[in-house]
Amino acid sequence: MKKFSLWCDFIENNFLDNEFLDLLAFGVNGATSNPTIFKNAILTSPFYKDKILKLRGKKAKEIYEELAIADIQKAANSLAHLFHQKNDGFISIEIDPRLYDNTALSLGEAKRLYSAIGKENVMIKIPATKASYEVMYELMKNGINVNATLIFSLEQSQKCFEALNLGLMEFRKNNAALKDDLRTPQAVISIFVSRFDRLLNHKAKEPNRIGILNANLAYNNIIAKNEANIRALFASTGVKEAGLAKDYYIKELLFENSINTAPLDAIQAFEGKKEFKKPLMNFEIYTQLNQIILQEEREKACDDLLRDGLEQFCMAFEDILSKL
Repeated sequence: MKKFSLWCDFIENNFLDNEFLDLLAFGVNGATSNPTIFKNAILTSPFYKDKILKLRGKKAKEIYEELAIADIQKAANSLAHLFHQKNDGFISIEIDPRLYDNTALSLGEAKRLYSAIGKENVMIKIPATKASYEVMYELMKNGINVNATLIFSLEQSQKCFEALNLGLMEFRKNNAALKDDLRTPQAVISIFVSRFDRLLNHKAKEPNRIGILNANLAYNNIIAKNEANIRALFASTGVKEAGLAKDYYIKELLFENSINTAPLDAIQAFEGKKEFKKPLMNFEIYTQLNQIILQEEREKACDDLLRDGLEQFCMAFEDILSKL
């Protein structure tokens, strides 16, 4: 049977007790978070005010982590039944984004966060930078689920798969007697989509297609490896353009054995009818891309978007800390 997963790209404590449970009944089977999501939740939701007051005296990052970990644990508990049914059931939390160029500190933080949360259905989010591929390898090797994030280029997706797969193989070798496959780590490679179109639409001969074609290319690379524990996830699938259906990127990237983590308005617009799309072959993708925009423009966009994504998450994280 063909499988497609829809995850919620939002987290907030009160939401987890209410609308989130409705989404799970609707068929959503996972969730993700990032520093921007936590910033919007912690700094705008009245729920956190009393908690923050009770934590006065602690360092800002300690306060942030207590709040974030409590939310992640709550989400993990709500998703646990799906995890044990082998129907995803994962929640992701990102390490301090300011560590993106420091392998040792990133690895230490990832292990510490995973241990502090204490839930087997948690994925640790690691940005796909040069310093982070070793982190991904070590986490998978140690049985920790990974969400490799901020992937824009095919090269990034290839390097992520390489690192994750090497770690997975090492884990399997070191745990050959393990019979419980729920303990075997899983990973997703989060390919960002709509940001390409928002950046390049004004230069493109056909709007709102570059992100989809680029994501299709990375998906082909991942699915061809035939490793069930490492899957393609389509992220940044919210719609900002007027006149474009809110669930546009969900429907256009509804590929077999893929995941789409979408904002609430996109999930609400999606009727849940799984009309699978047939992915284009690589030569078709390149033909279409070359007709829409110059190759050098695409390559520059990958670099610019990665740099911008790292900066945005660092700024959001710093903003949270400055206000705690």
